[in-house]
Amino acid sequence: MPTLKERIEGGLLGLLIGDALGVPYEFNQPSALPPLSNLEFIPPKGFHRSHQGVLPGTWSDDGAQALVLLASLLDCKKMDLGDFAKGLVAWYEVGYMAVDGKVFDVGIQTGSAIRNLLKGISPEKAASSDERANGNGSLMRVLPLALWHKGSDSDLVHDAHKQSLVTHGHIRSQVCCALYSLWAKRIIEGSTNAWEDAVSNLRQIYGADSDECDEMEYYIRPDDVPDGQGSGYVVDSLRSARMVMQAGSYESVVKAAVALGRDTDTTACIAGGIAGLRDGVGAIPERWLKNLRGEEIYKPILEKLINWRCGS
Repeated sequence: MPTLKERIEGGLLGLLIGDALGVPYEFNQPSALPPLSNLEFIPPKGFHRSHQGVLPGTWSDDGAQALVLLASLLDCKKMDLGDFAKGLVAWYEVGYMAVDGKVFDVGIQTGSAIRNLLKGISPEKAASSDERANGNGSLMRVLPLALWHKGSDSDLVHDAHKQSLVTHGHIRSQVCCALYSLWAKRIIEGSTNAWEDAVSNLRQIYGADSDECDEMEYYIRPDDVPDGQGSGYVVDSLRSARMVMQAGSYESVVKAAVALGRDTDTTACIAGGIAGLRDGVGAIPERWLKNLRGEEIYKPILEKLINWRCGS
């Protein structure tokens, strides 16, 4: 069984590597993708990669925003919405936490919310709360919250909702972030039924008569057999990640996520973080660890996180 340190490292690096693996395949239908065995940082010859100006092994907005969140948590020692919002603006404007300082992928809802922040709108009100504004932009970055958090389940749920609020204000996105965060926490704790335990606890926290519980039961349907299409819809992203977790090893999980097509980097980011957390950093292929770019960005933050959680 992986140690806490190995799980923490595996979670963060699993997220970044899953994101980077998915970048060159984004926007493609499953039928247009290479076979599983050929899904690598560098696609096979003849495949027209997405984001052609981006070097292999580079994370996208998913990984950058996750690192923005983690840096804010470590600096403030709490979920500080104003500080996190400043970090997102810095990412958007100057490439803070982006490899080479280059921003090459911005979600529609995230971009709109950040532009509202730049107009002086408060972080609590910058995002749309429309039901149609339920992309996966807050889910893709939330894992560092679970890696960092030392508080109660209720506190974690509250903070997961809060971090979503800056860019994705609808309750459905917030609930997905909360469920994913509890799922990750249960894995950290070594639960053999992490998903089921997370669902059970979230039901208790929300209460049967709450709007949040209605969203979870009616739209997310956490007791259903997981299925997903790899799309950018937040519920589908969560279902897709849960589904591909059944593929086996870390490598099998992230390749299965990419093979779904469509929003390949985000699906592999969300699933890769959980698989890395489950299996520990030792389960991530050495070739991907070696060729992941941006070490000068993530390594100091990862070391600070390990000191925070493990005290060493």
